[in-house]
Amino acid sequence: MNPPLNGAKSSPWWDRNHHAGRRPLLLARNRIQAAIRDWLGAQGFVEVDPLALAVSPGNEAHLHAFATSRIGNDGEAQPMYLHTSPEFAMKKLLAAGEARIFAFSHVWRNRECGALHSPEFCMLEWYRSGEDYRVLFDDCAQYLRHAAEVAGAEALRFRGAECDPYAAPEVMSVAEAFREYAGIDLLATCDGSETDAGALRAQAEGQGIRLAADDGWSDILSRILVEKVEPHLGMGRPLILDRYPAAEAALARPTSGDPREAERFELYACGVELANGFGELTDPVEQRRRFQAEMDEKARIYGERYPLDEDFLAALAFMPPASGCALGFDRLVMLATGAPRIDEVIWTPLIE
Repeated sequence: MNPPLNGAKSSPWWDRNHHAGRRPLLLARNRIQAAIRDWLGAQGFVEVDPLALAVSPGNEAHLHAFATSRIGNDGEAQPMYLHTSPEFAMKKLLAAGEARIFAFSHVWRNRECGALHSPEFCMLEWYRSGEDYRVLFDDCAQYLRHAAEVAGAEALRFRGAECDPYAAPEVMSVAEAFREYAGIDLLATCDGSETDAGALRAQAEGQGIRLAADDGWSDILSRILVEKVEPHLGMGRPLILDRYPAAEAALARPTSGDPREAERFELYACGVELANGFGELTDPVEQRRRFQAEMDEKARIYGERYPLDEDFLAALAFMPPASGCALGFDRLVMLATGAPRIDEVIWTPLIE
């Protein structure tokens, strides 16, 4: 756990007095989890428990996994990873015939630590077979309400910001948000899933955003989002940031209205990203192409790449149309309880 701001040495989380101060938050966490689990059960969802070990941790360029190895009976080592999401396993279950499933799954992401990040955290992930991805907007709204009700909170809070968890989420496209909060025409730099880094760079630098010489289109988009857009999202009421550019939605279907946009959204409250959802791509050929492009980008930036899960790509051909979403459960508890840091709502946080 990070030291307090005044420089005094922090007590370990297992110190009796420290634990007594955190315990009400942890018990609220349990109640919130139970309430969401009950609601999902009443909606006909089946809870599943995906294993964490995987041959591929996921194939997003900027996600970093924990690597390990599996020793077989022959003594030979096989590279393995702790998953960054249970997504591949859960989609295989959809291919197997499950229709509505959810999991409270521990996931691992390297290079992530801070007030909103823990290298190991709990993700609520759920899927609806045969249903439009916009149904997930209502699911997200239900979780906010349940969390606030159980925690006895009138508002979600983080760093002085407040958000009404009982208000219907505002829906805004990524392009609209960039235009309103950053003065940038994002879609003008897109042609289907192809992008023009030079055009986006010119607009960003025109708005005073400092960029590195080797920043690509995706890097520039991320800088604009963090510096100019996210601080405005989910203030006063929740916000759904919808229709991400196709180039930023490797696991999502393109929208029917504009090939430059995809069926991907994120949920925000108090400027904090809480969930990431998709209308799921089910074309294994296109999915392979996108994964390979992501790994090429990872190799360019970080000098490494992760293997593809061939079993997942094979199963994808049998997966029905579906929508799915992943929500950072610890962050939801943080905002509902007003906790200042993610480690305050994790039962046994990582000690640094």
